[in-house]
Amino acid sequence: MSASFKLPSEAPVMTLPDTALFPHALLPLHIFEPRYRQMLADVLQGNRVFAVAGLDAKRAKEAEAEEPAFAVACLGMVRACRGNPDGTSNLVLQGMTRVRFKSVVEEAPYRRCAIELLASTPGAPPEELRRLRQELLKAIALSRNAGVELPEEALRFLRTLRDPETCIDVAVFSFCHDTLERQRLLEELDTSMRFLRFMRYLQAAAERSTLEKRLRGSLRDEDTQKN
Repeated sequence: MSASFKLPSEAPVMTLPDTALFPHALLPLHIFEPRYRQMLADVLQGNRVFAVAGLDAKRAKEAEAEEPAFAVACLGMVRACRGNPDGTSNLVLQGMTRVRFKSVVEEAPYRRCAIELLASTPGAPPEELRRLRQELLKAIALSRNAGVELPEEALRFLRTLRDPETCIDVAVFSFCHDTLERQRLLEELDTSMRFLRFMRYLQAAAERSTLEKRLRGSLRDEDTQKN
């Protein structure tokens, strides 16, 4: 987050299923709902920021609240926006900082929440974080070699990120396919623990992929078609 940016005390909130925005990551969005069209028009006239929160599916199933959001989310800034003839918009939102929702201020015409900043802590000396960054890049490469679907172009971009915290946040956003694990990693404020936890996730994904390939290899083509 830029040192010149003053964190607002309140922010509009967009709640999305299977989504967790991270600081520094770029999230493309298509805005089509009337409430979010109004929200976008308002933020573009103001500081250009709103929060993206993941939908808490468990609470949603229990009908505890309408569109219940996880308490920890990410504040983002609209970096580019294009309006379409039908009134919808396409935009790119860049994650800025983790925030916690303190309370819901209003629900209409769109949700606004009181927020507080959640600052990360290093959790380890700088040299250890640099080592963890190198270990992460190796873990991602090993996962790809094991057959886990991780785009090469994203890995190339990741190698250019020298700041360890930026690297791990972008890596999780780009390569973590488990919604709940992504949310847990968003909520993990210890940067070193975020590295270790995500590398365990990658190792487990690589082991699953290797096992699946072995199982497929032991079956005949007609057997795999039956399953």
